[in-house]
Amino acid sequence: MNRFEGPGSREAKIRYLDGDFQVLSPGSYVLCSVTSDKIPLDELKYWSVARQEAYADARISLEREIEMNPALRQRNKA
Repeated sequence: MNRFEGPGSREAKIRYLDGDFQVLSPGSYVLCSVTSDKIPLDELKYWSVARQEAYADARISLEREIEMNPALRQRNKA
């Protein structure tokens, strides 16, 4: 049995806070807002408080931030 099987194998509902998150509805994972990959709660490290979205890794988080704030791309070219 893998970590997504069994009675605890449902999506958790989370409120993303600054530096932490609050579990609103129990579950073993959340879905990445970009890729829809399952992210086990014990591996969740990247999210947006403003958009209340989870991300599978730092690269996806950065790409989403640039997508939502195109002006950030210009800052990298300066």
